[in-house]
Amino acid sequence: MSSALVVVDMQVVFARPGSPWAAPGFASAAAGLRRLLPAFAGRTVWTRYVAPHEPEGAWREYFDLWPFALVPPDDPLYDVADGLDPAGAPVVTATTFGKWGPELDAATGHADELVVAGVSTDCCVLSTVLPAADAGRRVRVAADACAGASDADHARALDAMRLYAPLVDVTTVDEVLGEVQGEVRGTA
Repeated sequence: MSSALVVVDMQVVFARPGSPWAAPGFASAAAGLRRLLPAFAGRTVWTRYVAPHEPEGAWREYFDLWPFALVPPDDPLYDVADGLDPAGAPVVTATTFGKWGPELDAATGHADELVVAGVSTDCCVLSTVLPAADAGRRVRVAADACAGASDADHARALDAMRLYAPLVDVTTVDEVLGEVQGEVRGTA
């Protein structure tokens, strides 16, 4: 079975403590992600959320609430957070919370299994995981490599994703690494 790591929106806008969109557990999620990255060398895809150039429909009302985020895609607010580096891995940028679609599918090499880490568990992670599961991918959410808008929102989102078992498995970094290391030993 082929697998890929999908890193959802680990960006400055979610990392910076003063940001209205800051995820309080960002540093912890980043630490978990850093542990996963070596195990998925060459099999990692990063995503970035950016505001649309011209919001349409309900997005107009959304950005009335969050005007600080209505900046161009190359604004430093939407950079990958300090201390994290895609290091040449593919980066899928979208103006939607959910990143699953043909571009992300292709970037993962149409992997059978996705391990997902990132922010915000209750928004972009959830909105990426569920459509990927609907598309028939086995999705493993590394809960300790994710962070939500609050600890409570993070927990609620994980509980919601658990409802999609066996398509979605909420797991830990240690469990993912144990399986990856077991696969490597099994092929040696």
